[in-house]
Amino acid sequence: MTEATVPLPLARARKPDWLRVRAPTSPAFAETRKLMRRLNLNTVCEEAACPNIGECWTQKHATVMILGDTCTRACAFCNVKTGMPQAVDLMEPIRVAEAAGELGLQHIVITSVDRDDLPDGGATQFVSVIQELRKRAPNTTIEILTPDFRNKAAVAVERIVDARPDVYNHNLETVPRLYPTIRPGARYYASLRLLETVKRLDPTIFTKSGLMVGLGEERLEMHQVMDDMRSADIDFLTCGQYLQPTPRHAKVVEFVTPDTFRGYAAIARAKGFLQVAASPLTRSSYHAGADFAVMKAAREKALGQKVLDRAPA
Repeated sequence: MTEATVPLPLARARKPDWLRVRAPTSPAFAETRKLMRRLNLNTVCEEAACPNIGECWTQKHATVMILGDTCTRACAFCNVKTGMPQAVDLMEPIRVAEAAGELGLQHIVITSVDRDDLPDGGATQFVSVIQELRKRAPNTTIEILTPDFRNKAAVAVERIVDARPDVYNHNLETVPRLYPTIRPGARYYASLRLLETVKRLDPTIFTKSGLMVGLGEERLEMHQVMDDMRSADIDFLTCGQYLQPTPRHAKVVEFVTPDTFRGYAAIARAKGFLQVAASPLTRSSYHAGADFAVMKAAREKALGQKVLDRAPA
């Protein structure tokens, strides 16, 4: 083999400039981490290796992950460890509320691992967290990001809706065609029905869902998912770039450009979402508090317009 024909090793795909973030170094970041350790709380920021952790923790914003740090599922995109979880910590809701108070949060996001081992999928713990937050941090608005409560969704969702979070988020994650490889433990239409049920039970609760791109989805598939979301009356769409957390996870098929994200955002707004967040670094809880304020204002404006439209000439 001549020198000219020797194959060169394939270079590892490098993140484009628009996905590069600085390592966190601020004192406020360290303080947030110290608080989470002291209160023995898990965060999806750490467990899912979120690229925005430096920015969010510097601003003392953290997404608390309840029900432990071990998931009963093994999705191809997720960095949270898989295995048999520990027993439910009954004191965790109180510590979550203490964290909200110490951080002075106006808006808090609560998520969890999948707990298929529990009879209610973990719904009782979500309810307890909401109740403790209402009691100990009454001025904090509450956003929850739940799993799909596989085979338990009807009862679980009804219980959580009765506790009245301000925002109910459940991520569809990707287009239906990719579910068997990316989200094999879940069902696309079951997730849609979950969010549709929230609205049916309490139309005043904002609903929210997120998508990852860069996994091989087609643009028309994304448009169809947006239509499906609007059919389920979902208020808020988030859309961000999938990043491969380790070599054993699903590979990145494409680094989607900021212009493409802007195009998705424009289409989503035209389809009637109250709020859209779409950028390479967008994640479910990124800027959640500010986005909640925008969404709330958009609903109030829309309701005000309906009143004007119905008024006699």
